[in-house]
Amino acid sequence: MARAAMSFAPSLSDVQPLCFWLDDPAKPAAEPALTADEECDLLVIGGGYSGLWTALLAKERDPDREVVLIEGRETGWAASGRNGGFCAASLTHGLGNGLARWPGEIATLERLGEENLDAIEAAVTTHGLECDFERTGGIDVATEPHHMTELAELRRQAGAAGFAGLRLLDRDAVRAEVDSPTFLGGLWDPRGTALLNPARLTWGLKRAALRLGVRVHENTPALELASAGARMAVRTPWGRVFARRVALGTNVFPSLVRRVRPYTVPVYDYALTTEPLTAAQLASIGWSGRQGLGDAANRFHYFRLTADNRVLWGGYDAIYPYGGRLSAELDHRPETYLRLAQHFFRCFPQLEGVRFSHAWGGAIDTCSRFSAFFGTAHGGRVAYAAGYTGLGVGATRFGAEVMLDLLAGERTERTALEMVRTKPLPFPPEPVAWAGIGLTKWSLARADERGGHRNAWLRTMDRMGLGFDS
Repeated sequence: MARAAMSFAPSLSDVQPLCFWLDDPAKPAAEPALTADEECDLLVIGGGYSGLWTALLAKERDPDREVVLIEGRETGWAASGRNGGFCAASLTHGLGNGLARWPGEIATLERLGEENLDAIEAAVTTHGLECDFERTGGIDVATEPHHMTELAELRRQAGAAGFAGLRLLDRDAVRAEVDSPTFLGGLWDPRGTALLNPARLTWGLKRAALRLGVRVHENTPALELASAGARMAVRTPWGRVFARRVALGTNVFPSLVRRVRPYTVPVYDYALTTEPLTAAQLASIGWSGRQGLGDAANRFHYFRLTADNRVLWGGYDAIYPYGGRLSAELDHRPETYLRLAQHFFRCFPQLEGVRFSHAWGGAIDTCSRFSAFFGTAHGGRVAYAAGYTGLGVGATRFGAEVMLDLLAGERTERTALEMVRTKPLPFPPEPVAWAGIGLTKWSLARADERGGHRNAWLRTMDRMGLGFDS
């Protein structure tokens, strides 16, 4: 494996260890840090999608509400600016996961997810969010025979649940969409995924929030959250914010509500982008529909075209650091970049000679049910949403709506959901978490090698509602 991978090393000779999306001259200047005490109605902590949507929607609900947002570094610098830019309608990390966990409310969850994606598309127009939004749909591709069996079963389950929009593609049909000799078929959802530039979405949301009167302070980490009479007080390095309500959008970073911390662990994910493809190179693989793609393996790849026709290729390795340690050193992993390059050229041998321009990684907030969970603290004055597990580009807007509903004390269709009212199982302390995650990853790799057969460990994890799918 290592010797074979080394033959692809020249494709990385010009690679920059930078996130492609963040390496952009359109990146806006940071807003000034907080340097004095402030008061507001709502304080939002976190300048990724979760926090930005919460601040923007709060002002849209009540233009007179005083909203302050603080971000420890700059908006979009972490997962919100580094992901693949797949904006999915699903709120449950895919229909299969939703059917397994909330079969009784899956119709409602799917409808709310579609409405949420429609609302994001509308916001792109209303607020002029210049983020290369394309409602392309997505294809789950089969690269092993057992994947076709699994995809056909998912389509059957979807049909039985009343969702008739999925199209099962055979080998010729999927290769007519995107041509790879590794593709044996696929399941196409024509409307359930949009592609976008994730960093530009965060920057656009920040501009829109500022226009509506949100006071944004970047390079302002929240150090402590405490009650202060009828208000909440949040301490930062150079000032405090006193707020009637607080929304936490910190996701992968340790929650200011300590009891929430065991519900998430960081898992590092990595991606490459190629140089822009020429017209001839693009023609050699087709992809005129520009759909977002992911293969159906447990250790899967996700891939898409950018606005300038680069291929973004990511996934496969999912690295859990012992103790949930977050470190900038883990943002780059040369051995994973080499492995991804090898897998890329196995998928697209037509692109031999193409070089990679950017390589990067980052931490995903992962929970045991793969989709977000929600809650309140401090007598309902603080709300949180976390655990999006790599599918938060779209779902974070829904999470923002849930947090605002919870802070308002309102019983809505969203807050009545079992998904919103319940929590995932927490992760155990170390070294049990390390051992369990390692065994799960090994078992998933074995399942990929053995025709999808899940061993006793995975079957036990399935019964408990635990596991990783990447």
